[in-house]
Amino acid sequence: MYHLLVGLTLAATIFAYIAYTESIWSKSLKTRQAVLDQLGLERVEPNRYKFVGFFHPYCNAGGGGERVLWTAIAHIQRQYKDIVCVVYSGDTDASKTDIIHKVKARFAIDLEPSALHFVYLKSRHLVEDSRWPRFTILGQSMGSIYLAWEAMCEFIPDLYIDTMGYAFTFPAVTWLTRAAVPIGAYVHYPTISTDMLGRVRTESWKMRAKRVYYRLMMYYYALSLSHARFLMVNSSWTRNHIASILSHEHFGPTMRWAPRLTPLLAIELALSAKALRTMLCMGDHLAGVSQAIQNVEPEIVYPPCDMREMLKFRLDDRERIILSVAQFRPEKDHTAQLRAFAQLLMDHPEYKSLPKSEVRLVLLGGARNSGDLDRVERLRSLASDLDILSHVTFVVNASYPEVLEWLSRSSIGLSTMVDEHFGINIVEFMAAGLIPLVHASGGPLHDIVVPYQSQPTGFHAKTPGEFATAMHKILSVEPLQMRALRERGRAWATERFSEDKFVEGWEKSGWRSLTYPRRAC
Repeated sequence: MYHLLVGLTLAATIFAYIAYTESIWSKSLKTRQAVLDQLGLERVEPNRYKFVGFFHPYCNAGGGGERVLWTAIAHIQRQYKDIVCVVYSGDTDASKTDIIHKVKARFAIDLEPSALHFVYLKSRHLVEDSRWPRFTILGQSMGSIYLAWEAMCEFIPDLYIDTMGYAFTFPAVTWLTRAAVPIGAYVHYPTISTDMLGRVRTESWKMRAKRVYYRLMMYYYALSLSHARFLMVNSSWTRNHIASILSHEHFGPTMRWAPRLTPLLAIELALSAKALRTMLCMGDHLAGVSQAIQNVEPEIVYPPCDMREMLKFRLDDRERIILSVAQFRPEKDHTAQLRAFAQLLMDHPEYKSLPKSEVRLVLLGGARNSGDLDRVERLRSLASDLDILSHVTFVVNASYPEVLEWLSRSSIGLSTMVDEHFGINIVEFMAAGLIPLVHASGGPLHDIVVPYQSQPTGFHAKTPGEFATAMHKILSVEPLQMRALRERGRAWATERFSEDKFVEGWEKSGWRSLTYPRRAC
């Protein structure tokens, strides 16, 4: 009797799962026709158009990650007339027209409305870090799974590409589409890295528990990444971390076997690409696909930088402005910038009092929400407490022409984020002729501010004191040396980080070939 009940329960569960996913597919197929009608595209050939979905809940944020998204979409629109790009966005307060206009204003990127569709997600608050004050990684990961469910219930694409780093959506997409939709990703920053493990060093029981938590999340992160058919990453720092996580080299025998014990076994089966495809698609062909997914290697595709206008800027006679271009997010560490600048003015009062020597700090960045705007106000308050407010300018949500104006005038480009995955703002600094002063970690250290023709292209620092010292050193460089430094930085930026290089790398990922397979199970 027990076995009969188990069998009936299993059969009922499978039937319910098949019926539910069939209903999602049926709704999506009808939505496809409605989208084509809405965009004014002909329906002469039902399968002519392929839909590429981009999961980017903060597509209207205006940061470097959004430049990658919109550059990729603009390229696809120019090159492939049979592709409709679908963006899964949580910006419910912005219309399609609003977003397109902001992309034009912020990035000078032209989008074709007739080949672009938005699916608005109402539950974006579930991936806000403020929503999860404890167990933030776990909470945001679970929130992203719910968002993926919401997204697939609205529209199932032919190819799913995550461009924001929500790898835990991959198994959800696989479950909801019955492994029929190929998955790819452009990874800006790993959800959890070995660096995070390295920072948990004390031996208290809390720290030991935290290490176990981090290792479990890293293990499940690796399982989720295994669903991807291609993985593009934005820097060698990100590639090394992702490759390390996928190799499971940080998991000893205990960590490899612990997740296979009840009840953690259920989580492993739910997230593992190999297990899912074995359960969903019992066939040799799909088993081969599973193996290909398991062995995918992350490939570096540097983010694009539109340098056309920046290359026109003069390299001489710059104003004594230290410019920061970064969204007002906690990890950007604007506080360190203010403290470093305060230290500079304290050590060298002439930068504060003498008109010809006066130096200003400009903090330019985007604010995504009320939390970011509150952060700006707190930074203003800190600047006032440090007695430097009269020498600091805040520029919030500037248009692209405004950004270019500040880049054309400033002398030093400042970035203080620790373990910055890439730093497209730093590339813009170099292309525009600013001297980059960056944190000695991550992409800025290993990929961007590196020697060019065996000569330096910028400066690195770690502490506010080191940043203050480097600021003074740059401000004291002789004009001829300064111009040579600017020229090297510009030459390196244009040689390695152009939009053409990005497009070339994007095409090598093989994304196009994955738009053809349709429902496999």
